[in-house]
Amino acid sequence: MTPQHQSRIARDIAGLAPIIPVLVVEEAAHARPLAEALVAGGLPALEVTLRTPAALEAIAAMAAVPGGVVGAGTLLTREDVRAAKEAGAQFGVSPGATDALIEACAAEGLPLLPGAATASEAMRLLELGYDMLKFFPAEAAGGVPYLKSLAGPLPQIAFCPTGGVSTRNAPDYLALPNVICAGGSWVAPADRVAAGDWAAVEALAREAAALR
Repeated sequence: MTPQHQSRIARDIAGLAPIIPVLVVEEAAHARPLAEALVAGGLPALEVTLRTPAALEAIAAMAAVPGGVVGAGTLLTREDVRAAKEAGAQFGVSPGATDALIEACAAEGLPLLPGAATASEAMRLLELGYDMLKFFPAEAAGGVPYLKSLAGPLPQIAFCPTGGVSTRNAPDYLALPNVICAGGSWVAPADRVAAGDWAAVEALAREAAALR
């Protein structure tokens, strides 16, 4: 799968809803009901970060939820890409981009949303064929003003800002011409997930889905 093809698929996935939930799943048993609540609330694209022992099992469970499109976040190595693909991930997300990671995604046929935080990083990825990027860490890297400034010289690149995005600033990001969606963790608060309060998660998802 070429970077151009990967980027087209990633752009389509990013366009499914204004917010992609960034999920840290501690218990695999929570995965399916969590995904069902988020999808029911209007957020079909889900990013499960590979930061817990339950992450791959969670991806497998979420991949079986009708209407959901499940991706693996925090991809760092070839092994991460292979394991995510085997678990059922339909796309991958990385905080940055390395040649090894790009090659692994191409070999595994896993669409990648690679991360960039500077104009040079974005330009390099564009040169490789990626025009749909993750902007990370969004707030720490300059936030809305910085991303807005990239729209002039790099109008062909679209972004999904992640990192410090909240209900407070998400509308500002989503108003930018070069932002298709944003990544956020607030739609699945750890306490609500631990309590199995899926109605609360669905309500938060509905609010996020209505941001644009």
